[in-house]
Amino acid sequence: MVEKNKIAILVFHPVLHKSRINNALLKRVEGINGVHCRIMYDLYPDFQIDIKAEQEMLLEHDIIVWQHPLYWYSSPSLLKEWIDLVLEHGFAFGREGRALEGKKVMSAISSGGRKNAYGSKEGIKFTIRELLAPFEQTVSLCRMRYLPPFVTHGTHLLNGEGIEMAARDYARIIDGLRNGAYSEKDLNQKEYINDLIS
Repeated sequence: MVEKNKIAILVFHPVLHKSRINNALLKRVEGINGVHCRIMYDLYPDFQIDIKAEQEMLLEHDIIVWQHPLYWYSSPSLLKEWIDLVLEHGFAFGREGRALEGKKVMSAISSGGRKNAYGSKEGIKFTIRELLAPFEQTVSLCRMRYLPPFVTHGTHLLNGEGIEMAARDYARIIDGLRNGAYSEKDLNQKEYINDLIS
């Protein structure tokens, strides 16, 4: 029997209780065996991150998901603080920093903007993948593999059915990652990981 991947979903949303989409995504994946969800603003409301505890959590998982809204074309500030402190030299990168080598990271992004607004002359100049380049480069420096992002667009416009569909898709992707269902070739060819099931 093939060993299943252990997945940690780190939810970085400062007002999670107000986010219809992020709550729906979270509820859909919480019960999946081998998937551990952590609400980071609940754990660290004062931004005093327990670096060693977070590093131990990373060592225990094969795939890390950073779930967050796209704030000003980036992430909420706690994710940046977490990256700055937890992915430290000698642990995550540097000559001796090989603790995370081979692990995978995926961003799960929610955006109020529609997909066609990104990478257009009339709208937002850059694509989602281009905006996520600093995260991809960080992951690469740590000798990990950055997966295509899971993206939910137009969140302000989604009705209940649209939210439920996004949550179902997210659960399918997370379950597929847990089971190792996607080949490197498939992942390399996709702009968004959502495209694997659409």
